[in-house]
Amino acid sequence: MTAQTRREALDWLAEAKNDLKRAQRALQHRDHAHACFMSQQACEKALKALHIALLRTTPPRTHDLTQLHHQLPDRAKLPAPTADTLVEVSQYYVTARYPNVGLQRPSESITRTQATRALQVAETTVKHAENLLEAP
Repeated sequence: MTAQTRREALDWLAEAKNDLKRAQRALQHRDHAHACFMSQQACEKALKALHIALLRTTPPRTHDLTQLHHQLPDRAKLPAPTADTLVEVSQYYVTARYPNVGLQRPSESITRTQATRALQVAETTVKHAENLLEAP
């Protein structure tokens, strides 16, 4: 891996970590919709960091977490329970932000349980990427 590629991947990982902190703060402030969106963003950026570092390619222009995960090499795959939940977290890119997507406004319909689950997936995904990228 070139120094530039490593730096770019670590920049994506750093932003994933920042988004994870935003998700944690949002959950503390009971802003469940924002916690879900920031959790999705943390996952997306962590997975894109892995694309850059391991596949040595520009990450796909998608917000679909399952697609990003599926394209990773086997050694970079998330544990099954986390991978299986990516589809739920992936949909928060849209449903946690726009009032015309679901039956109710996101600020009223997204629960603490959903936000907590999304945050757990984000924490696991970011930690997984961190372990792979920051290892010597």
